[in-house]
Amino acid sequence: MLTSAPVLDPHRSRAIPPAPRSPNCAIVGGGPAGLFAADLLSRQGASVTVYERKPSVARKFLMAGRGGLNITHSEPFDRFVARYGAAAEPLASIIGAFPPERLRAFCAEFGEETFVGSSGRVFPKSFKASPLLRGLLARLAANAVRIETRSRFDGFSESGELLIADANGERRVVAADATILALGGASWPRLGADGGWVDRLAAKGVGIEPLAPANSAAIVEWPEGFAQAFEGAPLKTIALRHGEERAFGDIVVTRSGLEGGPVYALSSRLRRAVQCDGAATLHIDLRPSSPVEALAQKLARPREKQSLSTFLRKTLRLSKQEIALLRLAAPLPEDPGALASRVKNLPLAVVATAGLERAISSAGGVRFDELDDDLMLTKLPGVFLAGEMLDFDAPTGGYLLQAAFSSAFVAARGAARRLGLRDGVA
Repeated sequence: MLTSAPVLDPHRSRAIPPAPRSPNCAIVGGGPAGLFAADLLSRQGASVTVYERKPSVARKFLMAGRGGLNITHSEPFDRFVARYGAAAEPLASIIGAFPPERLRAFCAEFGEETFVGSSGRVFPKSFKASPLLRGLLARLAANAVRIETRSRFDGFSESGELLIADANGERRVVAADATILALGGASWPRLGADGGWVDRLAAKGVGIEPLAPANSAAIVEWPEGFAQAFEGAPLKTIALRHGEERAFGDIVVTRSGLEGGPVYALSSRLRRAVQCDGAATLHIDLRPSSPVEALAQKLARPREKQSLSTFLRKTLRLSKQEIALLRLAAPLPEDPGALASRVKNLPLAVVATAGLERAISSAGGVRFDELDDDLMLTKLPGVFLAGEMLDFDAPTGGYLLQAAFSSAFVAARGAARRLGLRDGVA
């Protein structure tokens, strides 16, 4: 425990030992990872200050909760960590330290019981982020955590001290016994995470994979009139395929392309294909539960005087927007087998994926080989990282928030060890 110099009692000749000083931790970034790390360390007796660039904390977290906060997922652990692809190995130990069941228990501490939806996704019963955030902020206040808003991370001094700039751009040096950076990625920059930290850490020699949009919309150059006619129209219970990867669910037609869970699940693959080849082909299965032979058999029935559109609508229950999509690639074939194949394997050209300003999350970040097992930067001892700053690509379904909370736990545990907190974070 850190102490200050002893003082003398004027009425006695012996020195009086000073009261021990609480170790000081600076947390930069007021999203869920930063606030959770602040909660863990403050409950162990650390003096904690959170620095947030925006006028209020957790803006992206609150935005995520507007559509129903998906906090984590209930699938088996091995399958869960495999969802992170190339980052599965380093994230296995991180998520294992604070797994989904512990995140659900943490939510319950604030009266936010969780439940498993039909898809296996885990939600708080309120479906909102705001009750959980209010409870967490109240506990931080009770534990004397300071939150300084309009305070921007401005890098590190030559001697490695943390630099914070105020709203006017004036810098100050922050003396901290440990620092946790939880600055997010670069998606939805208007909510606070703009990737501005990349150059500041790169200046210290930290290896960083370029930030790129993940879980983003597919951009399609619709023919004239299509978007005006079908913008906002859903495509229900379909399957998407790119290469060998498939995703199932509901999507929606937008003015610029397609959005929805299955699109987001394939967006990173689509982005890489566009970067490599200039375009990508997305295949749509409009009736994934029916084999092509069964569809062809239905389509072989006599059409009589019905138009082909009416026949498809009545025979396969295809919507107007689905029939319009079928017509995009080429005129509809009359042959039942060829028409069934079009329904099951409709090609659609994707010219781009939406940029960081519209992506749900970002891929890339600080490489894991720059960090020790406590998520401390080896080039900046005493500086720990948490959340979306790390180099992983999380699909939708609760995986991003779980990785944020788990990495915050590991970083806070490492900071507690460095600060010499007796009980640590367990």
